Amino acid sequence: MPSRPRTNVPVHQVLVTLGYGDAIGNEALGIQRVLQEEGYDSRIYVQTADPRLENLTVNYQELIDDCQPDTILIHHFSIGSKTSRVAFALPNRMVLIYHNITPAEYFLGVNSALMQSCYAGRRELGAYASRCHLALGDSEFNRRELAQMGFPRTGVLPVVPNFDHLEVTPNRLLAGGFDDAWTNILCVGRLIPNKKIEDLVRFFHVYRLKYNPTARLLLVGSQRGFEDYVSAVDDLVATLGTPDVHLIGHVSNEELTALYDVADLFLSASEHEGFCVPLIEAFYKRVPVIAFAATAVPATMDGGGVLYDHKDPRHVASIMNAMVSDGTLQNEILRAQDAALERLLCRDFAETLLGFVEQVRQAPSLEPPRVTLDFWHQFDRLLETEELRQYRPSAFEALPKASSVRD
Repeated sequence: MPSRPRTNVPVHQVLVTLGYGDAIGNEALGIQRVLQEEGYDSRIYVQTADPRLENLTVNYQELIDDCQPDTILIHHFSIGSKTSRVAFALPNRMVLIYHNITPAEYFLGVNSALMQSCYAGRRELGAYASRCHLALGDSEFNRRELAQMGFPRTGVLPVVPNFDHLEVTPNRLLAGGFDDAWTNILCVGRLIPNKKIEDLVRFFHVYRLKYNPTARLLLVGSQRGFEDYVSAVDDLVATLGTPDVHLIGHVSNEELTALYDVADLFLSASEHEGFCVPLIEAFYKRVPVIAFAATAVPATMDGGGVLYDHKDPRHVASIMNAMVSDGTLQNEILRAQDAALERLLCRDFAETLLGFVEQVRQAPSLEPPRVTLDFWHQFDRLLETEELRQYRPSAFEALPKASSVRD
């Protein structure tokens, strides 16, 4: 382990948005906590932030003036953005943390803007292979993807979740209506196509019809931007005639921990995950987990819970029934989950992070990033356009549609 770093080196984080209850946002706050405890000047620069977290962030535009020659940037890459391009163009040493980008085809016909952003983001990511001093995946699955894309220096900064957001006084106003003798099947995560919410509905439909008529499905997570997809899920529920499917939406931390408290089983059908923090949250809250064995999910579960590898609803429903009805099996599953969680928490996140920062601080300088000669001129024009959009929307709308500024 290298000698302890000089704490007067600023280490700032850059990401598109700091979301409330979001896995990337929680990790960014955890990184900042470690860095500040070590004595680093460490700020979080974002394009947008949840109003509840805005006081913890700085607008990404200020990063240009705030960066000193020895500043290290930790860039959370999850999608292409203006923030990402500014971070690329600055000459500072960079650690890139890759949170994985969902393949664009999942959003075809559902959210065209996000589909384009995911496609552009995957293309944009490749440019960082020669730009960053170190590229980290937050899972081995993500690290392998970086290596396959040609990043020469890779590593894993493991997601070691902080569960403070679940150690709050539960708000049982919502969950109290589900705290009864019925079986509660829970899924937590954004209601987006790669999570395959429609498969959860089909599994639940068979489980309820064949095994347990006093069961309900609780789907907890943001629906913003995917209203058409949620409507399609609603239509499926209506077509199947499946009662007791509750699309709850985004909740507070207090409501979330109360929902985990009333859950009997956590069910996931997601087909693309870079890590999947809710699985580990369920481990922590001692809720038995059953999940589809895709992408990073098997490594995240690390021998805990139960994995299934084909999506015949009858097959999955039979596993659900066994996990809910067999107390001995349930105890064995919970013991395996406890052991997997213990292995995860034994990882020294702080020491690993600080070691990577010191490695980058001592690394030889790279060639300055290659950007067009008019990059900063175009950036200034972009800021002027954004100001016009915010404060004089009618003037913004009057701009020629084919203008490069508008594009």
